[in-house]
Amino acid sequence: MQLPAEIRIRTEELADEVAFAELKRAAAGISEAYRAGRGVPLANSTQVAAYLTTRMPGTYAAAEAALRETKQALRDREVTSILDVGAGTGAASIAAERRFQPKRITMIERASGMASAARVLVPEAEVRVDDFTRPPSLPPHDLVIAAYALGESGKLEVLERLWQAAKVALVVIEPGTPAGFQFIREVRSRLLAAGGRMVAPCPAEGVCPMPQADWCHFGARVERTGLHRRLKDAELNYEDEKFSYVVLAREPVSLPHARIVRRPVQQPGLIMLETCTGHAIKTVHARKREREIFRAGRRASWGATWEAGND
Repeated sequence: MQLPAEIRIRTEELADEVAFAELKRAAAGISEAYRAGRGVPLANSTQVAAYLTTRMPGTYAAAEAALRETKQALRDREVTSILDVGAGTGAASIAAERRFQPKRITMIERASGMASAARVLVPEAEVRVDDFTRPPSLPPHDLVIAAYALGESGKLEVLERLWQAAKVALVVIEPGTPAGFQFIREVRSRLLAAGGRMVAPCPAEGVCPMPQADWCHFGARVERTGLHRRLKDAELNYEDEKFSYVVLAREPVSLPHARIVRRPVQQPGLIMLETCTGHAIKTVHARKREREIFRAGRRASWGATWEAGND
């Protein structure tokens, strides 16, 4: 997974305007803040360029993965407008645009530097410089997305306004950490109590079966550019973006039998899949002698659905 080619070219052009040493220092600061679970006020063009190069690809990959599942579950339900709050440089909007081809995209981002970059990368969108947590209401759109934004704001009470603005569905994405998942679990609980219907990733609408000591998260593999590797002194040409997410809709959708919640483990003649059935966390053993299940297990991936009969 990587940013679309035209977006990648634009981000690298913006990064080329900054001296490499300055860009590297800014990238290190952003990475440190992200690992610590706190936001970074991107106050200048150097910080924005560093974000575009090192963090935006991962944000895009997480949003693309979550929205892929959303699109599949919503099937032919019409989504013609997107509201992206705490939009940053537009990673989630870019993913949503490619998935849904909406007629209208609105982004709300409080950092003017990020908003300026978003206007360059998503010129067809309306970009508002504002703090999405402040207005008493938000403009209604079919799909509302809060990617790495709601938890960072520290204002869970805004969730009600996000839900009111979502005419079809609401997508919330947070870092794939224990704290990020606990936040998502609370979001899930509140939206179900408000009448929301589960879309993804959960295969049921009951109490989350994940033990308190564990956390549900997924991974999207991101291909690093040469500049990305140099900025991070990285040897690998990829990194895994870990994220937790939840999607709820106004109307019910068809839910899968189970979802794979860990990377599949392959051994000679055996594939082990840790799945959530919505009622329990269950390990599926796909053995080679069981040809149909084993074949399905070989195609299985972390975050994908696992249907009835394959256990």
